Amino acid sequence: MEQKIRFSCLCDREVININDCKCLGSVRDLEIDTECGTIIALIIPGPGKYMGFWGRDCEFFIPWCKVIRIGPDIILVDFNDKEMKKKL
Repeated sequence: MEQKIRFSCLCDREVININDCKCLGSVRDLEIDTECGTIIALIIPGPGKYMGFWGRDCEFFIPWCKVIRIGPDIILVDFNDKEMKKKL
């Protein structure tokens, strides 16, 4: 059975890393292959610079293949933050 989900519904869910059970935040954007029309990665803002304020140093790019499960209120990912941070 094919399941569909809207981008706005993805943004409402918290992203949880199964490796350390930390909450990474919420999806803010997607990287999409425009030729194939497939999702390449979820983009999640990184932690704030100082006590959660004054902007961010990086974003988490989580490849779609690392998404383990999308549930009704969370998204589980297999994430290595050292490999998948990109400087802003």
